[in-house]
Amino acid sequence: MEVRRRDGQVVIVRADAAPITLGDDTDGPRQSWLLSAIPVALDLSTDTGALLDSLIGSFPVAMAIWDRDLRCVWFNEAAERLRDGYPYYRIGRSLTEVIPGVDNEGVQEAMREVLADGRPVIDREAHWSYAGEERVLSVSLLPLAGVDGRPLGVCSVALDFSDSKARDHLDLMREAGVRLGSTLDVMSTAQELAELAVPVLADYVTVDLPEAVLPGTEPLRRLATTEAGIPAFRRAGMASVRAGAPESLWERGDAVFVPPRSPFMEVLRSRRSHFEPVLDTSPGTWLDLDPDRSRVIHATGMHSLIVVPLEARGDVLGVAVFVRTSNPAPFSKDDLLVAEELVTRAALSLDNARQYTRERLTALALQRDLLPHHLSGSGAVEVASRYLPSDAHEGVGGDWYDVIHLPGGRIALVVGDVTGHGINAAATMGRMRTAVRALAVLDLPPDELLSHLDRLMTEDALTPDAMGATCLYAVYDPRTGRCTMATAGHPPPAIMTPSGAVIFPSLPPGTPIGVGLGTFQSYDLHLPQGTLLALYTDGLIETRQADLDAGMARLADTLARAASRSATLDHVCADVIGSIVGEAPSDDDIALLMARILA
Repeated sequence: MEVRRRDGQVVIVRADAAPITLGDDTDGPRQSWLLSAIPVALDLSTDTGALLDSLIGSFPVAMAIWDRDLRCVWFNEAAERLRDGYPYYRIGRSLTEVIPGVDNEGVQEAMREVLADGRPVIDREAHWSYAGEERVLSVSLLPLAGVDGRPLGVCSVALDFSDSKARDHLDLMREAGVRLGSTLDVMSTAQELAELAVPVLADYVTVDLPEAVLPGTEPLRRLATTEAGIPAFRRAGMASVRAGAPESLWERGDAVFVPPRSPFMEVLRSRRSHFEPVLDTSPGTWLDLDPDRSRVIHATGMHSLIVVPLEARGDVLGVAVFVRTSNPAPFSKDDLLVAEELVTRAALSLDNARQYTRERLTALALQRDLLPHHLSGSGAVEVASRYLPSDAHEGVGGDWYDVIHLPGGRIALVVGDVTGHGINAAATMGRMRTAVRALAVLDLPPDELLSHLDRLMTEDALTPDAMGATCLYAVYDPRTGRCTMATAGHPPPAIMTPSGAVIFPSLPPGTPIGVGLGTFQSYDLHLPQGTLLALYTDGLIETRQADLDAGMARLADTLARAASRSATLDHVCADVIGSIVGEAPSDDDIALLMARILA
């Protein structure tokens, strides 16, 4: 309605009247009226209001109109129903009065910007709580201009998409179950966590791990500017909605500076998440200790922060940091719960990767310690070798080789492959190598040596961690040029004659060591001067893409080409491994022992 002030100016107000009862007098209680009038800057006359009601009053999306003073002058039925039918919209009230507890400050600031520049705001996320439940609104703000082009007010359109966001979070958890831990690698798992959360949950995510969680990294001294006891961190994972991640001061793998009095150290000490919906960047905070990070925070518009400890099986493995920059909505408590659930899953995968890496390094160290450190041939035989550990998740295998000098200038060449992977396989390999050396001292023929070895390992099979193995044992006598060999389920050697032809002798098959089901037979052949032998494990010839026959054919071709272009046997050995394996990850351990007949 219009009212005239004392100075004659006409203003538009929204008037409300309510009956009240005053105190008793001699004639009883007196009935009176309380009148209130709130000025509004936008006049929606009866005709205009009726038109709005007829057009969009029943529209299923919550809509409201606000004047230049950001007071509500109209709303539709959906706006009234937004909070379970409670009519919280009131004409003449501000946003704070209309919806207490909503992200009012940010929404009102966005309204003022719409009035100032006339540009709409589309799909702004806002959070509010009602009846103990947090809801998420998608708010769009549209400018309303008069005939003269001046802004008259703002139309707000709000859509409750809490259920939709819950579905997004559920989808995120499902994807996490598939992607997290797909590789048993600490750095890869950390990167998977960061990439999963962007942009569904955050605009920028980092995963920082102490060096102790990253086996094989070069140790750093404790950061000189930090307090004692603060571990050195490395950036293990990082993802951003912005190309090149300008929010980060460090690349993956770099050492990361961690201020002693910061949310990161607070999370490590307390093992509780840090939740800061509105990031405090004012002077006097922990950012004073980290001017570089403070500069980046202001430059990139970081405004909301969650820091979650990576904890698994009682150990804190690091911290995951979630930040919002482009998304103007602050993190909600629901976002915090999702971040914590995601990090919990990632922490278990990280711990599995850490334990696998630790066991793999231990097994690899044990195996390398048990393998011969130096192979020496003789005046009659030149030898060279290569060992390549597996990149597979199962861990290091039990491949091994050896060269044993026997009486009379003879020389024994041995290669074997223990079934299984890990420390047990490496330990079994060590026992087998020791047993073969002990039996070789008895100067037994190859078939008898394998029979004795089989009996020893069969007796050992009574223990829970016993493993079988394949083995090829060959003895060369330079006086006669004869080579006697026997196999226990192992592939035959590749033999390149002085003419350049490569053959695989048809050795009598034998059962693997430790099975105790068969006997072994020796096989004799003559090796003229210049003959090249290649003893190997099946990892060199067998892959998921090729069977044994195809692998042996490839080995024959590779061996012939390598021998023709390499001068020394060591170069031939390296050339064969490089040509067959290359840079691709290996599914199995590879051992290669080569011998060249000199006399």
